[in-house]
Amino acid sequence: MTPLSEQNPEALHATLGDLQSRYAELQARGLKLDMTRGKPAPDQLDLSDDLLTMPGNRDHFTESREDARNYGGVQGLAELRTLFSGVLGAPPAQIVAGNNSSLALMHDCLAYALLKGVPGGARPWSREETVRFLCPVPGYDRHFALCETYGIEMLSVPMTPDGPDMAVVEDLVRDPSVKGMWCVPQYSNPGGETYSDDTVRRLAAMEAGAPDFRLFWDNAYALHHLTERRPHLVNVLEAAAEAGHPDRPFVFASTSKVTLAGAGVAFLAGSPDTIRWYLGCAGKRSIGPDKLNQLRHARFLRDEAGLLRLMDGHRQRLAPKFTAVTRILDRDLGGTGAARWTDPEGGYFILLETPEGCASRVVELAAGCGLAMTPAGATHPYGRDPHDRILRLAPSYPSLAEVEAAAEVIALCTLIAATEARLRG
Repeated sequence: MTPLSEQNPEALHATLGDLQSRYAELQARGLKLDMTRGKPAPDQLDLSDDLLTMPGNRDHFTESREDARNYGGVQGLAELRTLFSGVLGAPPAQIVAGNNSSLALMHDCLAYALLKGVPGGARPWSREETVRFLCPVPGYDRHFALCETYGIEMLSVPMTPDGPDMAVVEDLVRDPSVKGMWCVPQYSNPGGETYSDDTVRRLAAMEAGAPDFRLFWDNAYALHHLTERRPHLVNVLEAAAEAGHPDRPFVFASTSKVTLAGAGVAFLAGSPDTIRWYLGCAGKRSIGPDKLNQLRHARFLRDEAGLLRLMDGHRQRLAPKFTAVTRILDRDLGGTGAARWTDPEGGYFILLETPEGCASRVVELAAGCGLAMTPAGATHPYGRDPHDRILRLAPSYPSLAEVEAAAEVIALCTLIAATEARLRG
């Protein structure tokens, strides 16, 4: 197709008519597709089916001979914390193993900070006149929802290929009301960026107006590679300690997209003071996590090598779906000027950038063809993309055939929306 920018109004009308005919054909297929969330597919969950039979009858003692059926052990099983020590970049003593949701750990750290304050702070955050968080955009809607739930004002920071724009971050963080920053440092959601060494070190070392400023370091995709390449990510805990801010990072991870999404284990890593603080708060909330679930994970994964073998199985199932989306977008949108998209090396998402004012229209058109997409604006605080350009594509859950059909729908709807926008001038 001739690039849309090179077509005169008469040619654009002809193009739109052809696209609308193709759209009617797609509607007639009666598709029912869902690409709204980055959920593991059933064949990925099948990789961990052995967990359903573990730890097994009478197998309920940990390495230290603790009875995992009973109360206690708020910090979680030592053997599982040891297994994930390399992933989290912290010694086992500086790790908490919790229940199935890292989002729950993020929520609790935020709630405890609001109610009780954090080490190095003068008072609970809720006693401040205003609490603000820095939010890289495009970003993760559930992070934004936590801030919105608790009335925390969100300040957008643009993303670059190296991570958040550090000139903007270093300017905004001088404000003492800025208490935190959301970070997905490897294979960012949804753009797929991995923070550069310089970015991580600057985040760890920068002078903040609030002495109790915290990085909410959501390393959700530390193991989720789509290629043989493995990006280098500076250990933020070590960098922060070297810079004199050891308590700054709250590091989060989980097995939600490693084993069973609804029955995994979540982790928090931090400085010794951070872990003492967290356990002091969490010990009032719970007498301990589900240690039987943690024990079966330790039995199933065995060691870090077992963990990496499992992730190879995920990659074999996920990579063809991502390849299919980018192949179809290249085929149907390449050279048209109607959009640009990422080709990530890991994570769970593809970012599609449409012309300004077109993202919502793409979602609307896709729904008319039976495809549910993540709402436009979900990648920005308050659900508002000021330019209505960014869409998050989630190829993981549908089958490969469904992913291919969905990509064709997305490409066609993007072309229609972009052509309509050109005609509007």
